[in-house]
Amino acid sequence: MITRTELLQDEKRLREKAAGVLIGLAVGDALGDLGRSDAYRQRYGIVTNLYDGAAGTDDTEFAVLTARALLDCGGNLTPAAVLAAWQKYILAQGGVYERAGRPLYGAVENIRRGMKPPQSGLDNVLNIDDGAAMRIAPLGIFCAGEPGQAARMAAVDAQISHADDGIWAAQAVAASIAVAMADGDSKEVLAAGLARIPQDSWLGRSMAQAMAICDDADGVMEAAWERLHIDLWTPAHAVSPEAIPQLYAIYRLTGGDFRRGLFWAGNFGRDADTLTAIIGALAGARHGLGIMPPEWVAAVRRPAGVSLKFAAGEDLLKLADDLVDLIYAGAG
Repeated sequence: MITRTELLQDEKRLREKAAGVLIGLAVGDALGDLGRSDAYRQRYGIVTNLYDGAAGTDDTEFAVLTARALLDCGGNLTPAAVLAAWQKYILAQGGVYERAGRPLYGAVENIRRGMKPPQSGLDNVLNIDDGAAMRIAPLGIFCAGEPGQAARMAAVDAQISHADDGIWAAQAVAASIAVAMADGDSKEVLAAGLARIPQDSWLGRSMAQAMAICDDADGVMEAAWERLHIDLWTPAHAVSPEAIPQLYAIYRLTGGDFRRGLFWAGNFGRDADTLTAIIGALAGARHGLGIMPPEWVAAVRRPAGVSLKFAAGEDLLKLADDLVDLIYAGAG
């Protein structure tokens, strides 16, 4: 892992990495959503490509929201700044539309009723799911090389809609992306995430269980596959203590490789869109935009606006550049 100072000395590389995070997240989101579609499974058996009709979900669009919140406040992310962004980009535009998770709808309703963070996240339905972790990647970009700061800012963003395991999951992902941005290898990326999760928590215990599955499998994905599904499964709905350990296990067993990570996560089932989105973001942070096929970049660079209306007007490549500009503005 290199230092933040060293990373900022190579602006071209930093921009490639930032673009890699947002595009990698969107690619993973779209591919994972296809991978759990019966129609595509019946046709292809497994999903390996962004076939016709591939589009992102709330994972991509809420990440755009986090980026916008960060840009609007000039990098000084506070609970008030996050609240202002949700009011501007969600409530003022008709709310959350299709395909979003329950705590996101719940948080919007709480805000509409006059609640503010952290109460809007505490008194909220299913507030330990992965809906904060899926949107947190822009903070990993902004805090490249500084996992501690990434985790602190992630808590500020996450608390508007989540609590406890839902916040710790977001902190883990933000810290991991910050390390990957600074050329951290897969072991360093994994360690950064694990360090943000309390061991004596549901998420912590599940993460330990997932790592034990990896150990028992001796690094072989096929040997871990069934247990990752069965041993970590939560009834009715996936939550952070299921999905986050699963994606870190896939990341570990594939060594952070972009193609292998997307293949296994995209065909995982259940919460495959979020698993694949985060794995795509991690790979993009480490290796940059160049690892992604140009046709995939073109397919996902403009969000569909299925959950958040404003997101349809955004360009992920432009947004990544804006985040890097914000980094250098602060460095100056």
